[in-house]
Amino acid sequence: MSWHLNFLGTGAAHAVELGSSSAVLERDGQPMLLIDCGPDTLDRYVAAYGASPLNVYITHTHMDHVGGLERLFTRVWFNEALRGKTRVFAHAALVPWLQTRVADYPGVLAEGGVNYWEAFRLVPCSRGFWLDGFWFDVFATRHHRPGTSFGVALSGSFAFTGDTRPIPEVLTHYAGAHELIAHDCGLVGNPSHTGIDDIEREYDEALRARLVLYHYGSKADGDALAERGYRIARAGERVALADPSSPRADAG
Repeated sequence: MSWHLNFLGTGAAHAVELGSSSAVLERDGQPMLLIDCGPDTLDRYVAAYGASPLNVYITHTHMDHVGGLERLFTRVWFNEALRGKTRVFAHAALVPWLQTRVADYPGVLAEGGVNYWEAFRLVPCSRGFWLDGFWFDVFATRHHRPGTSFGVALSGSFAFTGDTRPIPEVLTHYAGAHELIAHDCGLVGNPSHTGIDDIEREYDEALRARLVLYHYGSKADGDALAERGYRIARAGERVALADPSSPRADAG
């Protein structure tokens, strides 16, 4: 198998020209899992793959990461071949926030008679989840409030932090070998996001060598990070991954 991470967008919330930060895990050139669905993510996904996503993982519920779920609802609800077949994976702690921020608007359709989640298969998780026979780890990150943001990892292949401050002990546990690490990083950090000085203070050289940085503030900021010797994700870039070593549902 060949595995890639396709970055559909790489921008911080205000960097709309870079696209909302999101990525697609590909297996043998086919999309397997969309990570986050911001306001422009669905358009970028359809442009790349010609169809709607069948599996979506949500890291947290800020609107630059979930703002596209309303349009995705409309797209799948009015297509009987898709209705009820799109899985939305989210940590169980996020389900109340997803309900409040995305699903609870009065009358999801003007005609009434439809519950938001009937369009999807909501899959709450805690330690992780199975998808197509592979186990994906879910881990807490440091973004705004504790218990509101969660990254995802496929052992041996990649870890995707979502929005976060530095989490060296977490990444050592979930991506401690040769995995590629897609990491939130801007030129300057703040109480909710990692800056390049944080990266250089908190992570050792071996881990820094495996980072691909995204969620930066502008093209110029991305160029500046690259000039400092870091690998930068660009919108539309497909990054090759190692084959996963995660537990398989059919193993043994």
